[in-house]
Amino acid sequence: MLRARSLGARRIGLEIDRFVSSALAASEQMQLHPRGSCDAVEEEEQPARMKKIPEDMYYNYEELYSRPVITADSEIPENLLHLTHSFGYDCGRRANLQLLDERSLAFVAGNVVIFLDIQTKEQRYLRSCSGQGIGTIMVAHPSKRYLAVAEKGDQPSIIIYEYPSLRPYRILRGMEAYSFVDFYREGSLLASVGSAPDYMLTLWEWRHEQVILRCKAFSQDVYRVTFSPDNPGQLTTSGLGHIKFWKMTSTFTGLKLQGLLGKFGKTALTDIESYVELPDGKVVSGSEWGNMLLWAGGLIKVEICRKGGRTCHAGPIQQFALDEGELITIGTDGCWDFESIDTADCNDDTGLFEIEPMNEMVIGRNVSLSSMVKSSLPDSFIWFAQDSNGGIWKLDLSFSNTTQDPECLFSFHAGVIQGMDVSTTSHLMATTALDRSVRIFDFLAKEELTTSWFKQGGTTLTWAPRLVVVGFEDGVVRLLELYNPQSLRVIAGHSRDGDAELRLKQAFKPHSAPVTAMAYERNGEILATGSMDCTVFFFSVGDTYAPIGFIAVPGPVQGLEWSPQSHDKNTLLVLCRSGHVMEVLSPDPEAQTPGTTYRISGLHTRHFTFSSIKSHIKVWLSAREEEIARRLGLKAKRQKEREAQLNEEEEEDEEELPPLYKPDPPSPLYCGFYSQPGAFWLSMGGYDSGYLYHCMFSDKQDEDPLHRQDQPFAFQPVQNTDEDPIRTISFSSSRKLMLCGLHSGSVRAYPLQPPDLALTSMQAFWSLGVHDNQNGHVCQLRCSYDDQFLLTTGEDSNIFCFTLLPQEDLLNALQRSKARVPSPRQTSSSVTLAPRLPCPSECSIETAKQRLEMERTCREAEQRKAERRKKLAELQSQFKQLLQKNQSLPEHIRLHHTVHTHNTHTQRTMLVREARKELSWEEERHRIGLKKLQERFWESLESDTVSVVAFQSDHRISTYRLLALSQRFHELKQKGMAGATGEDLGGEAVLASRVVRPRGSKLAGRQADKLRKATEKAELARAKIDKRRKEWAELLAAKPNENCEDPEDVRAIRLAEDTMGDFKLKTTKDFTVPEHLRMNAEKKRAQLVHLEEKIHEKKAQMNSRIMTLRDTKVSLLSRLGSQAQQLQAVQEHLAPHLCSPAPTLPALLPEETPERKLRYTRSTLQRCGALKARRSWTRGGEPEGGQTLLELLALEKEGDEGGRETPCHTPADRKEEREVGEAAGLTGLEEEMRKVEEIRLLYEQDTLLEQFDAELRLLRHEKLELDIQMKLADLRHVTLFQELLLLKEFEKRENSLQEALNACMEEEEDLRSRLEKCKQALELKRRDISKLQEREKAIAATFLASLGENNKFLDFLTRVFKKKIKRVKKKEKAADGEEQEDSDEDSDEQSDWDDDEDDSNSENCGALDDSVCPPNCDLELFENTVKLRELRLDLEELLVEEKKIAESLRKECDCLVKKEKAVHSSLKAAEGALELFNREKQQKLNELDVVVPLRLHQIEFVSNGVVPCSLAPALVLNTVTLGRLQERIKELQVEKSEQRDLYKQARQRHVQLIHDRKDMEAKIQSLEARCKQLMLMKFGKLVDLEALQTLSGNRNLEEMRQDSRVREATYTQELRQWEVKVTEARQILTELTRHHTKHLLSMNSLLCQKKELEDKLNTRQSKMGAHFLACQPAEAKEERQRLNKLVQSQAQEAEALRQEISILSRKGGNILPPSQTRLPPVSAALASHRSTTRPNSQRLNRHFKLEGVEPKQSCR
Repeated sequence: MLRARSLGARRIGLEIDRFVSSALAASEQMQLHPRGSCDAVEEEEQPARMKKIPEDMYYNYEELYSRPVITADSEIPENLLHLTHSFGYDCGRRANLQLLDERSLAFVAGNVVIFLDIQTKEQRYLRSCSGQGIGTIMVAHPSKRYLAVAEKGDQPSIIIYEYPSLRPYRILRGMEAYSFVDFYREGSLLASVGSAPDYMLTLWEWRHEQVILRCKAFSQDVYRVTFSPDNPGQLTTSGLGHIKFWKMTSTFTGLKLQGLLGKFGKTALTDIESYVELPDGKVVSGSEWGNMLLWAGGLIKVEICRKGGRTCHAGPIQQFALDEGELITIGTDGCWDFESIDTADCNDDTGLFEIEPMNEMVIGRNVSLSSMVKSSLPDSFIWFAQDSNGGIWKLDLSFSNTTQDPECLFSFHAGVIQGMDVSTTSHLMATTALDRSVRIFDFLAKEELTTSWFKQGGTTLTWAPRLVVVGFEDGVVRLLELYNPQSLRVIAGHSRDGDAELRLKQAFKPHSAPVTAMAYERNGEILATGSMDCTVFFFSVGDTYAPIGFIAVPGPVQGLEWSPQSHDKNTLLVLCRSGHVMEVLSPDPEAQTPGTTYRISGLHTRHFTFSSIKSHIKVWLSAREEEIARRLGLKAKRQKEREAQLNEEEEEDEEELPPLYKPDPPSPLYCGFYSQPGAFWLSMGGYDSGYLYHCMFSDKQDEDPLHRQDQPFAFQPVQNTDEDPIRTISFSSSRKLMLCGLHSGSVRAYPLQPPDLALTSMQAFWSLGVHDNQNGHVCQLRCSYDDQFLLTTGEDSNIFCFTLLPQEDLLNALQRSKARVPSPRQTSSSVTLAPRLPCPSECSIETAKQRLEMERTCREAEQRKAERRKKLAELQSQFKQLLQKNQSLPEHIRLHHTVHTHNTHTQRTMLVREARKELSWEEERHRIGLKKLQERFWESLESDTVSVVAFQSDHRISTYRLLALSQRFHELKQKGMAGATGEDLGGEAVLASRVVRPRGSKLAGRQADKLRKATEKAELARAKIDKRRKEWAELLAAKPNENCEDPEDVRAIRLAEDTMGDFKLKTTKDFTVPEHLRMNAEKKRAQLVHLEEKIHEKKAQMNSRIMTLRDTKVSLLSRLGSQAQQLQAVQEHLAPHLCSPAPTLPALLPEETPERKLRYTRSTLQRCGALKARRSWTRGGEPEGGQTLLELLALEKEGDEGGRETPCHTPADRKEEREVGEAAGLTGLEEEMRKVEEIRLLYEQDTLLEQFDAELRLLRHEKLELDIQMKLADLRHVTLFQELLLLKEFEKRENSLQEALNACMEEEEDLRSRLEKCKQALELKRRDISKLQEREKAIAATFLASLGENNKFLDFLTRVFKKKIKRVKKKEKAADGEEQEDSDEDSDEQSDWDDDEDDSNSENCGALDDSVCPPNCDLELFENTVKLRELRLDLEELLVEEKKIAESLRKECDCLVKKEKAVHSSLKAAEGALELFNREKQQKLNELDVVVPLRLHQIEFVSNGVVPCSLAPALVLNTVTLGRLQERIKELQVEKSEQRDLYKQARQRHVQLIHDRKDMEAKIQSLEARCKQLMLMKFGKLVDLEALQTLSGNRNLEEMRQDSRVREATYTQELRQWEVKVTEARQILTELTRHHTKHLLSMNSLLCQKKELEDKLNTRQSKMGAHFLACQPAEAKEERQRLNKLVQSQAQEAEALRQEISILSRKGGNILPPSQTRLPPVSAALASHRSTTRPNSQRLNRHFKLEGVEPKQSCR
């Protein structure tokens, strides 16, 4: 079966070859028929005579590819931009993936074809020749040697490139843009289909660049065209709503294309993206709903679906592939049986045929395949697929057990690049698109660093320091932090891969529509975001971004532009797409007050609504041209007296101008930027494109912004942009280059001369087509932070990186190969993740705030309603009770319901209102008084005095009455902390390690293994050597210097110097206060605050412990109460003699619970009111028994509590209960157990009480010690406060002295830095002077070398070279040419000479003029001397200027040195004054009294055994420290003797080590000599053993050797083939030589025979001639006469020919036939001779005429 298939394929190839030959023959026959028959549907075009093009002919690519458009006579270099890398992929383009070989992929990106290496990811670029885009590419030629690139634009071409050389091989010139091309299977034909508006189908014989057939394919878009691989002469096209089947036929009128349009019949009309031709002529196509359609004869035979009526694919089928009997459909699945589909037929009226795929492969989620290409390797199942969602996949379609998983080779953005920005500190770029991804690129290393995915698509992006701010289509703004994960601390179980990562820092939703623009304020303190919802939101920038508010704008926001630093006001320019422009003053973040909405009101705004003036410009330009032409005509025809009439006619003409046009709707606004405060430039689209408009805000801002009509006050025309507006504008950092992105995908650069606010220097430009001219509108342009790169993005998904320098200059300038990624500010363990962002359906910040405010209002309203309803219900119940009481009264006193109810209620309401009104002032007074009392006595009190009493003793413990720390204390503490932590510690930035990727190796097999083993061996040796070197380095580093001392000894000496010696006391007059002990008011205040905080902390801790003890007592009492109840229950069942007396239960004292005094309830208040009333009624308000009202209330409360206590059981009760128990029949054992229980309970009670008392006593002891510490702390506090008061007195003087000292120090530091800079500049100038002197010497040497030896004009030329002339300054050179000539003559006349040179030149040169070259002197040598003199004079001038500058710098250095000395002396004086002040301050501090409590046994200052009355000269020391000092004396004596012994041992050891070192040195020398001797014996020279050990195989050398072996084998094989060919050729040559020799011999014999025959003939003719002359004399005379007449006739003919030539040589001459003379008859031989000479002469004359030579001369 396989053989039959191969024979069929061969037969089809023969048929197509015969068809092509017949087609070529038919095209040649069509030359006889200029106009053939034209079909009604098609339009044919037959080619001219086929021209033959040599097969080895190639075009020059340098002459073809499109170059940038540069303004004429401009100095802009052609290589302004150089493409370095492409980061995008136009994945939405049809069939935009081609496979060149197993390593290279090709796809179209804008105006270039990119060749991508799959393994190394390197890119090569092939630029289009039209510069207006590329339609499609195709590499389907069978040999894989040719690449067809079909371009777009005006009269584009199809260029056939040879691969891999990429040389243009053929150019097929057409008249339309191309959408698809396809090679025939044998490679002889090429089919192309055009795009709008013609949609022409063309067949090419591409090797000879000839069109075979051409006709219109369809009236709508045609997606693809292909040849049938099995049926020669058949083609298929498909596209928008159609499929068409074509066939090439040869008719009697020539070769034609006949098309058959497919009819859908009952099937719904669908767009057909792809199809496949079957071997029997049928076609299988796809549909929009995912089913397959089987076509036969132009009709749908059957529609193929899956079982159950399911569609084959979820969407349209993008591509078919017929591979070895299997039909592969490209979507998300599909491999179908070919034979089942080929024989498919429906059995019912549905027209459906159900079939299941043989195999199915799901590539992945969010994957949409659009095309695939198969690997060219034989028996390969590898396919490369194009993903419409931005990817290139590698697929294994073997469908076996070893099938590999799909691999995504490359990932790109899908769709329009919505946002792009670059880092301000590194070569990093961030992009986002609607594919919901944010990507970070390193365009220096040409790689993608990281990608983050989100649930919504990104719409705009900006780069802040360390942050990437991204706006999304749902109105969310996310702050993403970029960091290097390698610098984070590695956590167990986690690995750090990659050079960069993005993490979410914060997210918020300021808008309800897509975010379209974001911009940071010029100081970076405010972020502004704009959206399609016509709002601009402001955020304050910090660690977290806080919302400030928003404003409403007239239209959807297109762009945001903050005013630059040069403007006085900080304003925001808001550009709306509708043409509205709004200027807003920057809001103050601190001035905004919280409210119900974030809407900002009161901001100063100005509005501008663009009104079209393009029609004005056109009318003005046309009127200007007409006016100029008319005035010129009137000036030539009319006189001056009619000027008034002409002026009237002019006014009438101006009134009759056509009406102005304004577009409706208005033109869209694309971009803009500030020019000056209140003025800006705008770029418009639509009708108003072609200009840049200079606009300014009007002073009248009263009109509605939606109804304003503002016009620009100036405009700047932009060439060739009437239909190609500017979409985006960007500037370089120096603003010397303005970069514009156009609608057509071009990038245009304008050199500017800053500051050029009016853009007057915007004249010359440089333009290059970058993106696709139809779908690649430029979206963003950004320059890198160093202006070395330019990044562009477009709507065609492409991202290009250009350099602004030539490539070689860039490589020399750049030293880094990778951009720096910032390190994280926090470790991963301390990172706080951003809060979860709400889903897209949730509301924005403003809506959420309004909703919360509405919910709060509704909640309060509902609460008020509930309170009102409750009050109303109470009133209703009261009213019902009153009605019932009223009804129960007798009839004569009952109130009438309709009369009195309303009046009573009204009166009561009025009385209540009046009472409240009278008591309102009193109520407010009491409320304010209560509030003041609470603030003074309650809120300031942190804890009150609480006493806890022991159970079994009188011990008690009380808490401290602790006041809360005041606000002043917290302020002082915060101030002290801020001063203490004022300096921030900066962390070191950890640079990312560079990852070195191993490149591909050419070695394989044994060579690779050998090289690998050698490398491993060398690596092991290198590791050992490195380890040995490291050990030696550590050993040498540990080796002490000969003069080095032991670090322990140095440390001990330093400690002794610091702690030993004669130290002055603080009370001495010459005491110098150290720097770390100097005290000021701020430090003393910090000490005071710290002491207060410690006191408060200690007291609070003790209070908490006491309160814990109190709580323990409360719980213990409750426990004792429960145990007492248990004990009582036990005693109830015991006999009276067995019952112990019940213990008295302790109770809490009032001082233990003081907080109960302030607790009250409504019942307490009512009881208080009742007591107050009872006391006032009984005794007239006097206290009862001297007790107050509160005491009475407390007694009553205690009585109530006592009444509620558990009642005690009397003995009678217990007796009755015991009788009941006896009646119950208790046993003795039970009574014994109850007694034991009673004893246990009593014991537990006693134990608990004792434990509590023990804890209380222990805590009481600790509190007493704390009381002592608190008293000492209070004394310390008093001392510190006194010192603070004293320091405050000195603070003003100290500050002034410190400021003077700081000023001197700053001035000294400034002078030192200036002096250092001045010295550096002076050193640079000295180097420049030395370089200039060297150049001067070089010029003199050049002059001497140019003279040569024995030059007779040596003295003259030397005088010319050394002549000093006055030169014109550079400023004077700007004058006109005449003034320059005059100044030159004057300078020549007024030239100065040195005395010595003048004398020598006057003696030697005589009267020679040094301004003119003397005779016999080489003019070139003289001019060279003059040029060298000019160079010398230039250098002398530069040298003089440099010396002047150096002298000024030297003087400045001297001045700075003097100033530094003076400032240093001032600094010393300030330090001395400050030192004296510190001594004075210390003396004042010493005068303060400090309280030190001492016991009598601590006083050891006695005189004659008696303590003196005054202890003033005594010192207070710590006893432990004094004892340690005394013990230290003894220790030092022991250490002294030990050190003496150690010193002796060390000296002996030192001598021994010196002898050992000498022995080791001698041994080392002998070993080194032995080593050198062995090296010479083995290697013949001294070698580096370490290098020899680490020597490994050179990979490059091995690869070159392997490559050499491969090439040598190839060349050997080729050489053998050529030797065989040469042997065969030699044999053929020998045979040919043999045959040629035979022919030469035969020819020689024939020539010899000919000579013999000629000799015989000459002998015979001589004999016959003599006989003839003798016999016929009369005939000879007649022949002579006839010949004379023949000569005369020929002379006449010659004269006629001369006249004819002279007539022809003149233009417009009429040619007349020459006069013919009748000649006598001649013989036949003579007539034949004459007939042959005439055409020859005519041909000769024609030749002379073409060559421009007179035939008259030639005839001579």
